[in-house]
Amino acid sequence: MSLSGVYVTAVESRPPGVLSGASSTGSSRGQRPFGARVKAFVALTKPRIIELLLITTVPVMFLAEQGVPDLKLVLLTCVGGYLSAGGANALNMYIDRDIDALMDRTSQRPLVTGMVSPRECLVFGISLAVVSTLLFGLTVNWLSAWLALGALLFYVVVYTMILKRRTSQNIVWGGIAGCLPVLIGWSSVTNSMSWAPVILFLVMFFWTPPHYWPLSMKVKDDYARVGVPMLPVIASNKVVAQQIVIYSWVMVAVSLLLTPLGYTGWFYTAVALVAGGVWLWEAHGLKNRAKAEVTGAKLKEMRLFHWSITYVSILFVAVAVDPFLR
Repeated sequence: MSLSGVYVTAVESRPPGVLSGASSTGSSRGQRPFGARVKAFVALTKPRIIELLLITTVPVMFLAEQGVPDLKLVLLTCVGGYLSAGGANALNMYIDRDIDALMDRTSQRPLVTGMVSPRECLVFGISLAVVSTLLFGLTVNWLSAWLALGALLFYVVVYTMILKRRTSQNIVWGGIAGCLPVLIGWSSVTNSMSWAPVILFLVMFFWTPPHYWPLSMKVKDDYARVGVPMLPVIASNKVVAQQIVIYSWVMVAVSLLLTPLGYTGWFYTAVALVAGGVWLWEAHGLKNRAKAEVTGAKLKEMRLFHWSITYVSILFVAVAVDPFLR
């Protein structure tokens, strides 16, 4: 399905005025309460996703410092990271506004409801990109600034514009953008690179597909409706679950490399083994249910999705705590 074709369908399928900038009730943006408009612009940044990105950024700063990093630096890195990721998410919504109008889980996004106009969203996203890059460069360091800008461009251009609607490997390679905050956390402290952040980058790289594919399994009808070839749309649950298990084993194995290379000690290793063990249990459980051709609620694919968020939070907390126990 072509981009233009999807957009035409989206326009025809929404109530009059929704995609042209008015709300579904017909109210103009100028009549909207100021607080509601602010809330809509915040929603453009996808705060819940950014929380996860910061969880992978700040602990790496503790590892790089081998203790407590400068708190002002942590604050600047978090603000810069939020603005950069927020700009990427806003631009993602601008590009995907056509298919967002057709998908149930995205039908209430600000551009679809008309709370924010496409032009406002575009200006907002570009502004956040510029401000975040300058903030990083002038207050942290330029290596972190270029990494943040690279993550933004990769997400917007490579993932959203090139991969998402063309290949089932979209989330595999597009997920690189979500791995870069690990490098940013390290570079903000050291203004350099090392094997430790590279290993954690790879952990996040192999984490992303088995994190997102269970959600895609749950909402694959949404993706199919708009012609986005997420792996669960074009492959059976059995095939997807097999891929999830493969990525999961590689992810857990890579997570254990930090200790033999001397970056972490017993505490991180213990946490990585236990958390990784639970992950593999859930991944194999999903594979067994898919192999038995269980569908619907009995597939329980969201169990792994929810655990994946808990897993990465626990693992990176261990990254931050480990230096104090060595």
